[in-house]
Amino acid sequence: MHEVIASPQEEKFVVVRPGARAGMQIPSAMYHGLAEAVADSAPVPAWLVEQARKAWGVDLDGQQSNRAVLVRPVTGSGYSRATWELNKGCNFSCEMCYLPERKFQGLPLEGKQRLLTTLRDAGVLWLQFTGGEPMIDPDFRAAYEHAYGMGMLIEVLTNGSRLHRSDMLELFTSMPPHKVTVSLYGATPDTFDALTRTKGGFKRVKNGLVAAKEAGVAVDLTLIITKHNAHEVEAMRAMADEFAVSWKEFGSISPTYTGDPDPLSAQAPGYLDKSAIFAGCPAGHTFFHVDPNGFVTMCKIGRENPINLMVEGLAGLTRLPAIADAQMLRTGGCAGCALSGTCRVCRPLAKAYQTAKAPLNTYCQHGDKEAAE
Repeated sequence: MHEVIASPQEEKFVVVRPGARAGMQIPSAMYHGLAEAVADSAPVPAWLVEQARKAWGVDLDGQQSNRAVLVRPVTGSGYSRATWELNKGCNFSCEMCYLPERKFQGLPLEGKQRLLTTLRDAGVLWLQFTGGEPMIDPDFRAAYEHAYGMGMLIEVLTNGSRLHRSDMLELFTSMPPHKVTVSLYGATPDTFDALTRTKGGFKRVKNGLVAAKEAGVAVDLTLIITKHNAHEVEAMRAMADEFAVSWKEFGSISPTYTGDPDPLSAQAPGYLDKSAIFAGCPAGHTFFHVDPNGFVTMCKIGRENPINLMVEGLAGLTRLPAIADAQMLRTGGCAGCALSGTCRVCRPLAKAYQTAKAPLNTYCQHGDKEAAE
């Protein structure tokens, strides 16, 4: 199996290593030189031997390029990142989930593999496996192995309930993911299990975090803060310090992407993140989202006018930029807004809040002004 991957990334060329956060940008001539070395089964070039040793502590000296290096082809597409819902089914039942429904359905394994090959051909290097809960899909391992074998850097976005299993740990140690990102919903069984409405959920996730650390599988944590667990924030942070290589907090509970307001009731007062100003987004241009049946949209929230990638193939992606641009137009009360230059939400998310008839102060600076008055 390959040690490193050389790949186009939009208008650049990069060399990356599975399981490593650091990578390197290389000139076009070096990329094409690597491709020739692989085609000729030549030794790994001296420059890569040196750089791999410096960046990752990996010794490629004397190895054949066709065994150590996977060279991904140049494509006619500008896409390099995607998220993919293997299914929307989940073994947790969190009240603040942004999915309007969590039906367990999707493509058969052959379809999943064909979809992944199409994503590779579209140029996707960075691929996030998500759901629902991706690790409960019976095809998760086969799909993961297929994507890994084609030189994709995989992030698994998971609730962590299957991370304790030996087959999952073996997979992640033999084929290292780029990231395993676990959502944490509390620091005690009572709080965690009540929020996820899943008996024994905290025990399974805690066991998974312990097992991953012992196996050397790096985990990132996202602390999901709601009114039900805000009293445990400090304890959740302590868990993150103990088990995660990095972590962040997320308190901006949103409606479902179809505008159902029910998840908003879980919002914790004082934990709505309003720090980041929306400065544009590459969704639909260099990035896209794929649902369990192979329909492509600009992102997880902006799901209008989906493209059936299984039917249209790569040709269908040529329509995506225009679809994305149309969804980013300021409408529904946002047109002509004097505060648009410092707005915190993208247009598709604002539309979901507006459809949900959410209070302005949950997403809009005009609401802050009203609250102050």
